[in-house]
Amino acid sequence: MLRLPSGTRDHESLLMAPPLLTLSDIHLNFGTTPLFEGVNMTIYPHERLCLVGRNGSGKSTLMKMAAGLIEPDAGTSFLKPKTTIRYLVQEPDLSGFATLMDYIEDGLVGVEDRAQIYYYLDALGLSGELDPAPLSGGEKRRAAIIRALAANPDILFLDEPTNHLDLPAIGWLEGELSRFRGALVMISHDRRFLQNLSQKTLWLDRGQSQLLEKGFSHFESWRDEYLEQEALDHHKLSRQIAREQHWIVHGVSGRRKRNMRRVKELKALRESYSSHRGPQGRADVTIAKAARSGKHVLRAEHVSKSFDGRVLIKDFSLKLARGERLGIVGPNGSGKTTLLKILLGQTPADAGDIETGVGLETLILEQTRESLDPDMGLADALTDGRGDTVIIGDTQKHVARYMKDYLFAPEQARTPLRALSGGERARVQLARAMRRPSNLWVLDEPTNDLDMETLDLLQEKIADYEGTVILISHDRDFLDRTVTRLIAYEGEGHWQIYAGGYSDMQVQKARQDGTKPRANSQANSQAKSQAKIMPAATGQAAPPKPAKKLSYKYQYRLETLPVEIEKIEAEIKACETRLAEPDLFSKNPEDFAKIAKALETARAHLDTLETEWLELEALKEGLQS
Repeated sequence: MLRLPSGTRDHESLLMAPPLLTLSDIHLNFGTTPLFEGVNMTIYPHERLCLVGRNGSGKSTLMKMAAGLIEPDAGTSFLKPKTTIRYLVQEPDLSGFATLMDYIEDGLVGVEDRAQIYYYLDALGLSGELDPAPLSGGEKRRAAIIRALAANPDILFLDEPTNHLDLPAIGWLEGELSRFRGALVMISHDRRFLQNLSQKTLWLDRGQSQLLEKGFSHFESWRDEYLEQEALDHHKLSRQIAREQHWIVHGVSGRRKRNMRRVKELKALRESYSSHRGPQGRADVTIAKAARSGKHVLRAEHVSKSFDGRVLIKDFSLKLARGERLGIVGPNGSGKTTLLKILLGQTPADAGDIETGVGLETLILEQTRESLDPDMGLADALTDGRGDTVIIGDTQKHVARYMKDYLFAPEQARTPLRALSGGERARVQLARAMRRPSNLWVLDEPTNDLDMETLDLLQEKIADYEGTVILISHDRDFLDRTVTRLIAYEGEGHWQIYAGGYSDMQVQKARQDGTKPRANSQANSQAKSQAKIMPAATGQAAPPKPAKKLSYKYQYRLETLPVEIEKIEAEIKACETRLAEPDLFSKNPEDFAKIAKALETARAHLDTLETEWLELEALKEGLQS
């Protein structure tokens, strides 16, 4: 059931309202490569729709097409007359505007009521008189959000709205969007954000669109079931082709017309099998290993730091052991990066002692990533322009293979970095960073621009990493899945250490304040149900999970099925041989009828056994992978 904004009077009229925007049978090619092959999207009044899919699946392109910024090669688009649209781009361009207010008002052409601008500016800590040029990425994103929200459009498109926003700003944005009366279409890697706001999910996959009439919290299990069924159907198709091929070569010759029909059907099956596009695989992140660090990674005692008269860190102490996963959270400007640099010994503290452990080899992936020439080719970026070999620690790998590990196609080798999507550029930076040996990972906002599948892989690699991890992130779901301790900014230079992830911190804060933790339909339930698989703080690596395998009953069935199938195939062959006798029907019509019925029963039984075998094989492969 569609959830309607509070204050809506006529629910039935809204449910029966015509769509505001419809895209039908959309086709789009980039050069010779098809991006969309029959995509559909419909947006109704007050709807909350999220677009999901791998990097490169066309989420942003489809959103721009819906906003009227891109024309499709084929298909139809209908926008209800007088419908207003606003589009929040991933990278807002504020150049050419003297002040922040000029930029905001430029997006409000035709909007009479502008009273909320000052409310938004105050809520997000901005001033309309600011010069846009020196603003940070987070400040530019806040200004773009104000520009979009203040117009109060009928349809609001948001492309990665939480990028570069801190946790307070994300919480504020969620509250505003939950009260927003127009239709909302979102693209985001922030699972918690989508779980809290979405009501429908449109999945872009291999040029097609699939609509789930539920929010994002139901999507991932639904997607996995869909892909499992697709793989099973593909297995069945291959077996059907094998049976038809066997019939054509070895089967009893019937009427010529019937044989030609089955030959045509076999050709159609082969074409269907060969044209099948399987799902894109996951990135295969190779980590360059270094020698183990000492048991004690770092120690900070009574550290303090001020800057321009403002206290950033006051009397902070920490002991970090090998194998820990430490998260740092706080508003933008609170001093997270400064604290991190002090802990790593890159910035001196005003007071206190910092001691780092022995044998540390640190890998730092900064929020701004490395500065690379946008005209540099992809292969050159991965090899630093040195031939066609990538050096990963002490090993070498051909650049084409390394590109494939990170889901890049061979034809992208000479593609300039500026032509890549934001998610693809993020993967390039990840691929470059992982070449260097380390036993201490330092990750500053690692989730920006990564798709959810790559995020899942990064989470697994953090879990399996034998060293220590320190990360700064505003992604609540990512923190819940990765860290074992959290350092949170408490105001006026005070930093508090909490056990567990972000949801655990909320529960502990609520207990300290004597209040109940804020209800979160997904966060709390997931935090309770998901078991952390991080290494313990003692420095010992997490024990490997036992290999999953079929139960004894299923394994025994899988082993005995081929014997039964061979037996049934022999019965079928015997029946076919008897029926092929030229005088059987004339001499003994009753036997002919019995054998024909037995043949029909045997063939049906064979189909059942083969289907059962395929399902068990698919289950076995899924468990092993």
